[in-house]
Formats: sequence, C-alpha cells, structure tokens
Amino acid sequence: MAQPVRIYGDRQSGNCLKVKWTADYLGIDYDWHDVDVVKGETRTDDFLAINPAGQVPCLEREDGRILAQSNAIIFHLARGSKLIPEDEFDQSKMLEWMFWEQYSHEPFIAVRRFRKAFLHLTDDEVDPDLMAKGRRALGVMEMRLLSREFMVRDTLTLADIALVAYTRVADEGGFDLDEFLGVRAWVARVEQELGIDPDEGRVLMQG
Repeated sequence: MAQPVRIYGDRQSGNCLKVKWTADYLGIDYDWHDVDVVKGETRTDDFLAINPAGQVPCLEREDGRILAQSNAIIFHLARGSKLIPEDEFDQSKMLEWMFWEQYSHEPFIAVRRFRKAFLHLTDDEVDPDLMAKGRRALGVMEMRLLSREFMVRDTLTLADIALVAYTRVADEGGFDLDEFLGVRAWVARVEQELGIDPDEGRVLMQG
C-alpha cells in the first residue's frame, strides 16, 4: 500500500495552509508534520536536509521527491482537478494571479502581519510602505471582484486559494477589510467553498 504524501508546515502560515486546504478539498491523503517557524525549526540540520532553503511548506511525495514553494505545491496537487481551469487562457490567468500573489501581495500583507502578530511590533516600528503597498494590493483585488465571484471566473480555482491565505487574516497586520467589502465577501465565499473554519490559522484568536 502506497504511503501518503508528507506535508511539512506551520499551521499559522498562510503559505502552508494553502497546501493543507488544497489537499483536504481534493481528498488527498497526507501526513502533516508540524514545523514551527518562529522557534527556528526550519533552520535545523534535519529540516535543511529536506529543504536547503529553510522554508515551509514542503511536500514529500510517495517516491521521496521533495517539492517546495506553496503555489508550486498546490499546482502539483491539483493537476487534473477542477481547481485548474480547462481553458488554456483561464489557466494562464490563474497562474498570473498566483504569481502576483507572491510578488505583489504576500510580501506586504503577510510580512506586516508577521511583524505585528508574531513580533509584536508597534505601527511606528513597522515599515510604513508595507501598509501602503498592502492596501494597494487589496484595492487591485477589490476592482477584480466587482464583476465576478472568484478571481478567474465564477468558480473556485487555485488563484483563490493562493490569495485567500493571507487576505483572510490581513486584519492581524492592521488592514481593515471593511474598506474592501468585495474582498471581504469573497473571503467568506472561499472559506465556505473550502470548508475553512474562520478561526483557523489565526494568531490573535489564540493569543
């Protein structure tokens, strides 16, 4: 009997939760191995032997091969599923939003959240550009969601999973989703589609 895939991740990391939610949604059997980023567990010799970049999430396949980077992992898991559009342009549009998430969204919203919720820095101690650029990213999403239910078309895709991970906890970084009502409604839709508990992965709820 084949062994389930193994996921190394931190349950308070949006990037790691993307992988968990995708696997859960698709009914993929997996073993979850907790790796605490704040405690430095990604820097141990044992973990660096798995991923020399010292980052989670990581996926270990049944054949022992390792895949890192959250959006690459969820793309791998979702091959052949309805989470990836059949239409070639829609599939490319999905990838466009997934690349944008890692370049123009996560570096501001997730980083500000980490500094506020994990490092407990005050607003004066946090780079003000993070707020400005994070709000700009939320504004881009708001405009996109004015005319559609989800980021690509009117069905859930990996683009939604990639983007919801840190958007849903943006308040922990000081962002107010009441200023982006389309985004807030979209978060609720995606959480419902994926069966996510609204408290899952939150830091402030557990603090």
